[in-house]
Amino acid sequence: MTPSSRRRRPAIAWRAAAALAALAALGALGACGPNSIFTHNTETNSDVTGLHYRLFVLGTIVFLFVEALLLYVILKFRRKPGQAEPRHVHGNTTLEVLWTAIPAVILIFIAVPTVRTIFRTQAKARPGALQVEVIGHQWWWEFRYPEYNITTANELYIPTGRTVNFALKTADVLHSFWIPGLSGKRDLIANHTNFLWFTPDSTQLPGAKSFYGNCAEYCGASHANMKFRVYTVTPAQFASWTAGQQQVAAFGAVANAGTTSGPLTRGAPAAAEATAKQAGAVSRPEGPKQGEPPLPEDAAARNNPSPTQPASGAGAAGAMRAAPTPETQRQQAQFAGVTPGYVFPVSELPAHIRPSTPIPGDLERRVNMTLAGDAARGQKVYSVNSCIGCHYVNGNPASIGKVGPNLTHFGSRATLAAGLYPNDTKHLRAWLKNSRHMKPGVTMPTLGLGEQDPITKQKVTAGGLTDQQIADIAAYLQALK
Repeated sequence: MTPSSRRRRPAIAWRAAAALAALAALGALGACGPNSIFTHNTETNSDVTGLHYRLFVLGTIVFLFVEALLLYVILKFRRKPGQAEPRHVHGNTTLEVLWTAIPAVILIFIAVPTVRTIFRTQAKARPGALQVEVIGHQWWWEFRYPEYNITTANELYIPTGRTVNFALKTADVLHSFWIPGLSGKRDLIANHTNFLWFTPDSTQLPGAKSFYGNCAEYCGASHANMKFRVYTVTPAQFASWTAGQQQVAAFGAVANAGTTSGPLTRGAPAAAEATAKQAGAVSRPEGPKQGEPPLPEDAAARNNPSPTQPASGAGAAGAMRAAPTPETQRQQAQFAGVTPGYVFPVSELPAHIRPSTPIPGDLERRVNMTLAGDAARGQKVYSVNSCIGCHYVNGNPASIGKVGPNLTHFGSRATLAAGLYPNDTKHLRAWLKNSRHMKPGVTMPTLGLGEQDPITKQKVTAGGLTDQQIADIAAYLQALK
C-alpha cells in the first residue's frame, strides 16, 4: 500500500460517516413532516408508530452487535507480516446452534408485536362508528354519509373522539385511500369492499385540524392529481356541518316535490327541518309510497346510488338510507339547537394543505377576468347545459346527474378539481373553459367556445360556452353554499 493511499483512507471514512449522518438527519426530519404517519393522532398511527420504534431499536441493537463482532474479527485476525497460514477448521457445532437460535429469538420479538398490530388494525370497527362510504373515481373522491343522507366530494369531515369506519369502493380502476397524518393506506378494489377505521384523538387534535389525503396507487394519467382534504372537527362543528349539508343549496333553492319553496335559512328552523328529514329517513325506509311526494333525500338517493346498488326505484332510496346509530341519535339530541353550516376556514389551512398548482400559462391568458358574473343568470345557463347530465345539485330539479361530483354545496369547498386548485373565481373559470388542459384525462369535456380539446384535438364550436356564460356559471356554483 502506497503512502498516498494510506492518506486517502481516513478521508474516505470521514465522507462515508458524513453521508450516513446526513441520511439519519433526513430520516429524522421526515418523521416530523406534515404528511408523516408517525403521529399519535389516531390509535392506528399510535400502533404503527410504536411498532416502528420497537423494530427500529431491535434492528439497531442487532446491527451494532453484528458490526462490532465483524470489526473484532477483522482486527484480531487480520493478515500480519510473516504470519503462518491459519489452521483450517471444519465447522463448530456450538457456533452453528447459536447463530441459528439467536435470529430465531429475535424474530419472535419482531413477529409477535407485528402480528398483534395487524390484528388490531384489521379488526372490525367498534359499534357506534360513523359510517362513511369512499368511492374512488378517475380522478376524484366521492364521500357518502349514509346515516345523514349526505354526499360530497374531495373534502372529508370527521368528528374527533368518534370512530370512523370507511367502506372503500372503486367506480373504475384500482385506487388506494391514504391520509398519512391519520392512518395507513388501504386499496380500493373493483367488485370488492375494503374497510378502514380509526378514531381521531380529541386530545391530540383539539379544535379543527386539516390533513392531506391522496391516492397511493397508480390509476392513470392524473393519478398524481387525485388529492383530497380531511378536516377533523369537534362534535359540535360536525353536527353543524352535517345540518348544513342536509339542506338544499342556499342559492336558488327550488321547490322539491312540494317540500321547500325557497332558500333555507341557516338557523334553528333549518336545524329542525334537518332533524325532520332524519325522522323521515327512519319512518319511511322503503322510500315514498305510491302517490306520496318524495322527500329531498329520496331524490338524492336515486341520483347518487352506490356502485353496487340499483340506480333508481323505491329500493334505491331505501338502500342508500341507513337508520341512525345510537351514537348518531345521541349527538343529534346533544346538538339539536346548533346553527347549521359550519365550514372549515380556508384561512386556517396550513401551507402544505393549500393547493399551489399553477394554471397552464396559455390557458391563464385566455381566461377573461374583466367580465362580471351573475349567479341568477348562471343558474339558468347551467340548468339547460350539459352540466346537468353529470352533476347533482340538491335544490335544482334540473341537475340530476350522477357521473361527476355532487355540487350541492360546491361554493363552501376550499378546492376544486380533486384538491388540485383553490376554489376561487379565476381557477373555476379556467376549469369551466378547458378542464382537460388543467387536469389531463378528465371525463369532463372542454366547454369553452373556441377552445381545443386536448383529447379529441377538436375545437369547440356549436354548443360551447362564451366567456360571459362561463363567468355566470362560475358565479352560480360559487353561490352554492
